[in-house]
Amino acid sequence: MVGTSVAANGSVESNGSSQNVLVEKKVDEFRRILRKADGDPLRIVGVGAGAWGSVFTAMLQDGYGQFREKVQIRIWRRPGRAIDKATAEHLFEVINSREDVLRRLIRRCAYLKYVEARLGDRTLYADEILKDGFCLNMIDTPLCPLKVVTNLQEAVWDADIIINGLPSTETREVFEEISKYWKERITPPVIISLAKGIEAALDPEPYIITPTQMINRATGVPMENILYLGGPNIASEIYNHEYANARICGSEKWRKALGKFLRQPHFIVWDNGDLITHEVMGGLKNVYAIGAGMIASLTNESATSKSVYFAHCTSEMIFITHLLSENPEKLAGPLLADTYVTLLKGRNAWYGKKLAKGELSLDMGDSIKGKGTIQGVAIRCHPSSFKRRNNE
Repeated sequence: MVGTSVAANGSVESNGSSQNVLVEKKVDEFRRILRKADGDPLRIVGVGAGAWGSVFTAMLQDGYGQFREKVQIRIWRRPGRAIDKATAEHLFEVINSREDVLRRLIRRCAYLKYVEARLGDRTLYADEILKDGFCLNMIDTPLCPLKVVTNLQEAVWDADIIINGLPSTETREVFEEISKYWKERITPPVIISLAKGIEAALDPEPYIITPTQMINRATGVPMENILYLGGPNIASEIYNHEYANARICGSEKWRKALGKFLRQPHFIVWDNGDLITHEVMGGLKNVYAIGAGMIASLTNESATSKSVYFAHCTSEMIFITHLLSENPEKLAGPLLADTYVTLLKGRNAWYGKKLAKGELSLDMGDSIKGKGTIQGVAIRCHPSSFKRRNNE
């Protein structure tokens, strides 16, 4: 509830209004850092609309969308993904269980299409429901309505900030396409990657390629403009304003300003310069989470077995990161929390449990209905990874 306070002159001042002033000042400060001219809005684009990508974009929309003349926020997802009748029925139940969502859809004259989908008289599409605030991979957590663009060129060509919400297995391909639309750009955008995963390469010796490096190679955007954001983030919990924190990692040129801009009362963002350690650990913990789910299922949730597995995972992560860097970031704080929460809860742990129970199989692939892409099922070797590296 928005409260009120009495100003020095005796007038009643809304706490909500005061908060809006502070938020607008934060927008103005970040616009100055990006050297945005008056009348030229800050353009933020989410690329990929999985659970975390959608939630992250929706958080920005909730936080800054009211300042439409200063900030424009949109999200891209591929068109044409149909929603089956069972999912439409479940979505209808979610809508009718939330009075605020129900009223919103009625005001937008959008409720009828969900009734028709529930009856089987209409097919809904993932990009269509995203405009109303529903992510296909997270039906139970309604978001705010988003501006959805299904044409990739239209979405990204003039973007100031790109949020990479794609799985790591799709990052290279999509950003190679994006690079075609940036040939005439004078100033490179700032890119925040949420992707967790790695590619393996073998030439001239075995090494790994992280999503930020994939983006750099695909687009030519300098590494100082590409950052990674990760932490103990369960998307639905964060959107429901449960406390969370994260680290934005990369060059000092951008990370401190972005950390301040992205921070919200319930979502604390710290900054760190060790990009590789955080990004690699973010990918590794997804692999370990599948195993954690399997251990939990096969041992009937044995606390001892899960704790032993956790100890071995963290030891191995530390060993691997010391191979990659002489002075890697310690496995502590958000890094440790991210590993723990993913092993404890999330789609990867869920996937591992289903595998162990025989309810899923590897032959089904890593894209699971209602969950999206399960990162960590396999390490991918991309053909271009076998080219000799430039000095990095």
